[in-house]
Amino acid sequence: MKTKRRKFSSAFKAKVAIEALKEKDTLSELCEKFEVHATMISKWKQEFINRSPELFETTPPKVQDEKQIDELYTKIGKLEVEREWLKKNLKKAGL
Repeated sequence: MKTKRRKFSSAFKAKVAIEALKEKDTLSELCEKFEVHATMISKWKQEFINRSPELFETTPPKVQDEKQIDELYTKIGKLEVEREWLKKNLKKAGL
């Protein structure tokens, strides 16, 4: 019988990575404690180390994305108004 693939939350991965970085327990002890393979713990630890500089950027990426989304919605609104104006004026001109 096939077992279902387990999915881990980002909070769980961060918790395991931090425990691995503390080096209080050996890798095999962490594997038993969290019931995860050693390869996964090593992978999560490396990813945590590589992406940690993003935490200290001046503006978080999420805020930048929200700004860009707001700008795009504003642009969409302007384009819809212009389109409606053009439709209205083309009807008046008989085109």
